Amino acid sequence: MPDRAPQPVDRQLPTDEARDLISLVRDIAQREIAPKVAEEEDAGRFPRETFTLLSESGLLGLPYDAEYGGGDQPYEVYLQVLEELAAARLTVGLGVSVHSLACHALANYGTKEQQAEHLPAMLGGGLLGAYCLSEPSSGSDAASLRTKAVRDGEDWVITGTKAWITHGGVADFCTVLARTGGEGARGITAFLVPGDAEGLSAAVPEKKMGMKGSPTAQVHFDAVRIPDDRRIGEEGQGFAIALSALDSGRLGIAACAIGVAQAALDEAVAYAGGREQFGRPIADFQGLRFMLADMATRIEAGRSLYLTAARLRDAGRPFARQAAMAKLFCTDTAMQVTVDAVQVLGGYGYTTDFPVERYMREAKVLQIVEGTNQIQRMVIARHLAGPESR
Repeated sequence: MPDRAPQPVDRQLPTDEARDLISLVRDIAQREIAPKVAEEEDAGRFPRETFTLLSESGLLGLPYDAEYGGGDQPYEVYLQVLEELAAARLTVGLGVSVHSLACHALANYGTKEQQAEHLPAMLGGGLLGAYCLSEPSSGSDAASLRTKAVRDGEDWVITGTKAWITHGGVADFCTVLARTGGEGARGITAFLVPGDAEGLSAAVPEKKMGMKGSPTAQVHFDAVRIPDDRRIGEEGQGFAIALSALDSGRLGIAACAIGVAQAALDEAVAYAGGREQFGRPIADFQGLRFMLADMATRIEAGRSLYLTAARLRDAGRPFARQAAMAKLFCTDTAMQVTVDAVQVLGGYGYTTDFPVERYMREAKVLQIVEGTNQIQRMVIARHLAGPESR
């Protein structure tokens, strides 16, 4: 029987350094992540030691300036690292994406003094971040958030609750969006809050259908006091900062989605090549071959879409529309491909003996986080046809 074992993705990388970086990531994924993923996800165990290793290996600050401990890598390289990590374990890949999102505000809008003080530890000092925008009553409508930050002398006092926070309860720092002014987007300001600040606490993590190793929890701010030098940007600039971060974050989700889809395809190809029915491998049957071909085509299209958006970003050109398209298409692709992978494996795909059922459960959340796919369609349509009539 011919060897139909999947091969690593043949990546187009801009430099030898990037190729070495991908080799490092694949080695870490194979040695440190993949052997433990099934057991740890089933137990709901957060792999903090993996994030420590990634930090020590220079992988938590890849798209940021080397001056502050970052990797100085273009986004097209950083996203392919995320894809490799997510293919090994989505809890890790998405966790790195969220950490990068949490660093975005300070790295792009902080003062030089703030960046010098905080970024080295955030990017390469073993810290892990959370991004606190959503609330129990404001998800897609983020501009209606209610968490308040009230000025008290040289300090701010933050009170409210954030919801659906990845790394809630384990993060070392939080980028927090809070209301400092009137209603709407212009009354929101960004803050950098230490994870051990007095008055900050996390609820019991949500019980989720997938990504059980990644804690998602409400985070409560009970009169959390922080100095004004932890305010990021100008008062009232927070919502613009948040939207800027989300444009980049959506590309991270897109890359993670393609990683999960690629892992599901690889599992399906390997199974189809080894499973025999009617005296031959099921990979020989045209109906299944066409299914695998469609899965692979969607994955290649999604990868091309997110890389095109990343290259626009790297060139300093507008990329918000392309980021929304990439997030939409890649996460829908992950959902379809993982469902198809379960079908390829048949009854075995529905059991926990194989990882495809986990991939399918994990893929669903990617259509929801960092702007549901319905929101992405609204964003794309606004770029095409302008704002909706009121």
